[in-house]
Amino acid sequence: MSADTRLLMGEFSRSLDERYRMSLPAELADPFVEAGPNCILVKERPGCLSLWVESVWQAQYSAAVELLQAKLRAGKLRDRGADVQRLGRMLSTRHRVIPLAGRGRLVLPEGFREFLGVEAGGMVLVVGAAVCLELWHEASWREHLGRELPGFSSLFEELTR
Repeated sequence: MSADTRLLMGEFSRSLDERYRMSLPAELADPFVEAGPNCILVKERPGCLSLWVESVWQAQYSAAVELLQAKLRAGKLRDRGADVQRLGRMLSTRHRVIPLAGRGRLVLPEGFREFLGVEAGGMVLVVGAAVCLELWHEASWREHLGRELPGFSSLFEELTR
């Protein structure tokens, strides 16, 4: 999907079964299914996970890690040890490779489902975020949308100018 210019858009409600499995909406599953058997699940903010095509995430992640390593080798972060350590904790726990089965079925792994805050049998909102999908706890999505929607018009104008 790195050369793919399709924007992932839409809002869909999905339920988690008793094993924390869910299916991506057919309208949004194709880029993930076409890209291969795995995708990347990322902790974004409490109540929200993002789902990335593996090759897209890996390209961004690898470039950032290489830059960090180069700065460490060059001594540019010598006085920022606590910040590097804090970043390292997040890099270690923030994302996970997960398999994608069939037509976009996935299992939310332990640690990620707790971060999302949705129990088995609960509802997850799948929201297209242009370059990735986001999985939201319903209340967290409503709160986020309430904060962000007033700035939509100006953001839209700025990015489409």
